[in-house]
Amino acid sequence: MIENPNMYADMYAIHSIPTANMNSDDNGMQKKVSVGGALRTRVSSQAWKKAIRDRFDERAFRTKKAVALLVRKMMDIDNGITEAEASEKAVKLLKAEGVSLTNDNTTKALLMLSPRQIDNAARYALSCDSKKYIKKDVREILKKDNSLDLALFGRMVAEDPALNVDAAVQFAHAFSTHRIEPEYDYFTALDDLQDKDEQGASHLDHTEYNASTFYRYANVNVNELIHNLNRNKEAGIAGTVKFIRNFVLAMPTGMQNRHANKTLPSYLMVSLRTDTPVNLAVAFEKPVIIRNNEYGYTDKSIERLENEFNSTLKMVDNPAATFVLNLESDDTKVKGAVTTENLNDLLQRVSETLTKEVQDEDNND
Repeated sequence: MIENPNMYADMYAIHSIPTANMNSDDNGMQKKVSVGGALRTRVSSQAWKKAIRDRFDERAFRTKKAVALLVRKMMDIDNGITEAEASEKAVKLLKAEGVSLTNDNTTKALLMLSPRQIDNAARYALSCDSKKYIKKDVREILKKDNSLDLALFGRMVAEDPALNVDAAVQFAHAFSTHRIEPEYDYFTALDDLQDKDEQGASHLDHTEYNASTFYRYANVNVNELIHNLNRNKEAGIAGTVKFIRNFVLAMPTGMQNRHANKTLPSYLMVSLRTDTPVNLAVAFEKPVIIRNNEYGYTDKSIERLENEFNSTLKMVDNPAATFVLNLESDDTKVKGAVTTENLNDLLQRVSETLTKEVQDEDNND
């Protein structure tokens, strides 16, 4: 049993993606970042988290229409209640907690509520007179039974901090391990019915793209996730495993139909730590460079990542366990790491280790 109550699941990926523009700025250009003085492709953490969240079976509603959700649920539960009666109850219930509403009964900011929180709140609203709604009871309903995405990514309610849920996930912006040169696709479209004597295109435009090998990183505070899931250790471990799987399989959908760029990481490492999460981005402060008669960034990026992992062991504790899945090789230079046969094998080993190492009691810093 570990002395420190926290367990962090660090996950690292090297992911080569062909021509793509998964995440663009307000001008439609590929997002970029300068790292170590070299221009790199970037994909925001928000874009990748959205792709992961969309893969979960149960997702929270992130909306200003909490009143409408409660009304719909109350009318589903009680066929005898009118929409006006349900709306009055929903408004008073949210105001009892301190959530501000506009004149058209929408929240002033986006509010994230899980399906079970909506259901429980609707049943509570129907169970008693709206004049007798108790703030403590409403707050307890809206803080329990988080969906997995809410438990992982958290919830901030600026006007009512009591409803805040601390995120269990830290998610880094992905960036290319090498310098990039932006490229542009100039395209036209013709009118199928234009007259034969008409010249030129009916539409012309251009878009930016490039092909990159990305370094990707995220971590899960497993104990925080357990806390957010009603202190259910089994649910927290299962949620961690599900997050790792979706970290591997999910991809932002920007311009996907134009590029068909869905690929899988060539390399995945998951390290279970009890002292602190560690981002290994410094491995790529100097861009990976291809010399004469060399091709491909993946192998060199994997080598850089593994060397950096080993170097950090001079400053942090040895991980409780580290697992590697490398599609390019069956070997690894990572000290103390166990190589795995496939993704399911890696996830099974992560689950077994967490079940053994993570404490049952609700301890999180």
